[in-house]
Amino acid sequence: MPETTSRRGLLFGAAAAVTTGGLLTACTSNEPKEAKPAANDKPAADDKPGKHVTIGFAGPQADHGWLNAINDNATERAKKYSDVTLEATEGSNDTAAQIGQVETLINKKVDVLVILPADGKALTQVGLKAMRAGIPVVNLDRIFNTPQAYRCWIGGDNYGMGLSAGNYIGEQLKDKKNAKVVELAGLDNLELTKQRSQGFDDALKNFPNIKKVARQAAEFTVESGQSKMAQLLQAQKNFDALWNHDDDQGVGALRAIKQAGRDDFLMVGGAGALSAMQAIEAGNSVLKATVLYPPTMAASAIDLARALGQGKGVSGMAEFEIPAHVTLFSAVVDKDNVAQYMPTGFK
Repeated sequence: MPETTSRRGLLFGAAAAVTTGGLLTACTSNEPKEAKPAANDKPAADDKPGKHVTIGFAGPQADHGWLNAINDNATERAKKYSDVTLEATEGSNDTAAQIGQVETLINKKVDVLVILPADGKALTQVGLKAMRAGIPVVNLDRIFNTPQAYRCWIGGDNYGMGLSAGNYIGEQLKDKKNAKVVELAGLDNLELTKQRSQGFDDALKNFPNIKKVARQAAEFTVESGQSKMAQLLQAQKNFDALWNHDDDQGVGALRAIKQAGRDDFLMVGGAGALSAMQAIEAGNSVLKATVLYPPTMAASAIDLARALGQGKGVSGMAEFEIPAHVTLFSAVVDKDNVAQYMPTGFK
């Protein structure tokens, strides 16, 4: 997905621009002294061409809208830099195959690796292998078991995603007595699903008038979203809000809601799909907001990898090195700001 907003020197995937100026140390005597560079007088990750960097990119199979957007963001970001060559593997959800792909990139002696593992635990050893071979690793989203397997981790905030969804729904229903909410979660065997639910539950604790009356796990697919939402609607004849963890399964959920003829509640989605944003803008369905889990993190991972390969830091920060961890914020997109975020929506 091409980005429409340039983020010169900004490695956090945010929608704001940061600029910095050089600072000079003050002289304390009348004798001229050589000016020493302050912390901000350092190389910064920006669009100015520098040392050529070959980045190896290994992601899972793009069998989901968000994962496809991850690949598109990485590819399009690399194209923006004349000093970057991207060596991308064919994505795979088979851990053995992905390990083999990463090992091939290590043998090619790429300068930096960006890895979104199909299974963080299973790929930890190959991350360690790369680091021990002197190839810094940017671990994207699904985290390895040990920080020794990566130089930098960048990803979304699953707990924060649930927190943002819960707070938004809470504010919408804060004046309603005995409000009821339901939750359409993702795959329950994934830690990220548990984190999203925990954040949602913790946010609702701030609103004593609201009670979660049902939770149903789906599978992050359109089909499961439709079938599981139909079950929820049949079991719960009266509620005020729904939080759906994933906008792909939300397409199915909206179908079930339309088929049931229900419009007596508000819905909040998750991840930031283009279809969800278009529905929010149109204002003709129960979907009123979505909580971002930005696939633009892949573009920022390329920025980070380029900075690592060129020995640069982050513009706007005092440190000479890039951070060890970058956690993206889960912003809420509703009718008031959907136009701003529409360009980041993924198909």
